[in-house]
Amino acid sequence: MGSFRHNNGICPEPEPDTGGWGVQIDESEFPVMKKKPSRAYLTWEDIGVSVSSSNSVGKEEILTGVTGYAKPGEIVAIMGPSGCGKSTLLDSLAGRSASNIRCSTGRVLINGRQQRLTHGTMAYMAQEQNLTWTLTVKETVYYSAELQLPKLMPKSEKRQRADRTIREMGLQDCVNTRIGGWGNKGLSGGQRRRLSICLELLTHPKILLLDEPTSGLDSAASYYVMKQIVKLTHEYQMTVVVAIHQPSSQVFGFFDSLCLLSLGKEIYFGHTFAANQFFAVHGFPCPDQQSPADHYLMTINTDFNDQDTVGENNPVEQVIDKLAESYKSSDIYKNVRCEIATLCRSEGDVIERKGSLQANFFTQCLVLSERSFINMYRDLGYYWLRLGIYIGLGLALGSLFYQIGSGYDSIGARISMIMFIAAFLTLLAIGGFPSFVEEMKVFHWERLNGHYGVGAYVISHAISSTPYLIAISVIPGAIAYWLIGLQQDPSLFIYFVLVVFVSMLWVECLMMLVAAIVPTLLMGIISGAGIIGLMILGAGFFRLPNDLPYFFWKYPMYYISIHRYALQGLYKNEFKGLKFPEYLGGPVTIDGEMVLSSALHIEMGHSKWIDLGIMFAMAVAYRIMLFCTIKAIERVRPIIKASMSCSTLRS
Repeated sequence: MGSFRHNNGICPEPEPDTGGWGVQIDESEFPVMKKKPSRAYLTWEDIGVSVSSSNSVGKEEILTGVTGYAKPGEIVAIMGPSGCGKSTLLDSLAGRSASNIRCSTGRVLINGRQQRLTHGTMAYMAQEQNLTWTLTVKETVYYSAELQLPKLMPKSEKRQRADRTIREMGLQDCVNTRIGGWGNKGLSGGQRRRLSICLELLTHPKILLLDEPTSGLDSAASYYVMKQIVKLTHEYQMTVVVAIHQPSSQVFGFFDSLCLLSLGKEIYFGHTFAANQFFAVHGFPCPDQQSPADHYLMTINTDFNDQDTVGENNPVEQVIDKLAESYKSSDIYKNVRCEIATLCRSEGDVIERKGSLQANFFTQCLVLSERSFINMYRDLGYYWLRLGIYIGLGLALGSLFYQIGSGYDSIGARISMIMFIAAFLTLLAIGGFPSFVEEMKVFHWERLNGHYGVGAYVISHAISSTPYLIAISVIPGAIAYWLIGLQQDPSLFIYFVLVVFVSMLWVECLMMLVAAIVPTLLMGIISGAGIIGLMILGAGFFRLPNDLPYFFWKYPMYYISIHRYALQGLYKNEFKGLKFPEYLGGPVTIDGEMVLSSALHIEMGHSKWIDLGIMFAMAVAYRIMLFCTIKAIERVRPIIKASMSCSTLRS
């Protein structure tokens, strides 16, 4: 087959030709809609996936020639031992290949077409759950309902559907329990898993992909969760594909079709009830008192072989090869191919949705701002710890430079104090980076599922963080300002606070930008600190502006460093209007403006408000850069993967 380059996952943005996002709506809720909802038939042929080998030489096959299909109202179970490629197959069906995928081949079709699906059409619950840990179960589902369900649906009905979904997943007794994380006890692992399923079931999607939905659940909980999924599958004619590790006999009986994988090879695909006969015909009958699922997995598991038999003569590997070859030459496989050909020839409805069925941009911004504000309020490490540290630093500055006065030696003290405020206080703001990383994880997960757009996220984060940044700027700033005894004009104090606030705003934008690019927490902190450190060095304090080397430091670092404008603005704000003695104990002869121009090489041709305006423009520019960076990553990453896949195929 050709290169596997489909993008049938959730479309990140509304497409012009499809009218945008949408969700499936019950006719009972909107009697105006008379058109019968279309169904989704999912087929995949000869899926092959390989990654770069651990020794960086060659490639390692994860999946080889996997073929199958899923129909509306049915559940397909993907089973196999750990590492057999279950999650990789689900990722391929969702169009979300991992970053280390070197080559992908095969074809995935929906209703016989390669389609770019929108929100409400496909939902994918991955194995890794990214949830806002400070929210309760009710808040998480309510906010998700506000984002996912159509704007035409009344808020009361959205709440009713959210409550019903919570009850269906058995979470009604913990609706007011926070999810928990970072050392705070909250939901159990099984409850978190059920909550993740809740969020995907809200829209009753046409295609539902679930990766280990029963992981962390006891047998009873697994049974009732899967029973509810089966009920919804039949009720809304959803096409469901489930990767499951080792289901109980009762859960196994819910599955309509079974896909068995081992060592990346397809051992069997077909009706669940026919698998027993397949294994029996090829010499591996299931004992009467044993669960069929257990029997299949024990037959094809390679994790616990006798060490004496490991190698080419490994009997388990021979069994796997025998079963895989037998399946490829069986009538079952031929029937699967014929069924896929029939489904593809029929070419069902094109999956389309209308933009009016998606929460509008204003609603997205409003809901995200409220949710983010609550998260920031409850997460002590987000802003409250920083506020406490800044108050402590404000008291420390105030005690160190207490009542600085206007003597000759106060000139150097003022310069040092302003440098610390403009530079090192912003450097300490990277302490909130871990919270940024957690929030970006939630964003990426919800973004892949098409809950909202990049613009709504960037704007809502700016709105929700502004009150906290104002508090961090005003309270410690006031403590330090009055203890130090700077000029007592209220307008000068307001400017002082504004510079600190815009500096914090800029650092916030920078660290969000780093979090969007850098994959790990440690690398992000180091990268952010390095960028800020370079800008501090080029601000014109450690080397005066006229003494900076022209290459790199003067052009462009001096002009793109926000600390340069913060220093200039605060210098002008404090020194203008002051007079100092020419020498220690001498008469007042030195004007503050002379200090600015002669000693500090400050440009006096423009007002301090121009410096503040440039700082604010830089903060806005970094927000725009954040938006463009996320969009660029979304656009460029699939192209890079496709080019890598093509080059691998050519080689």
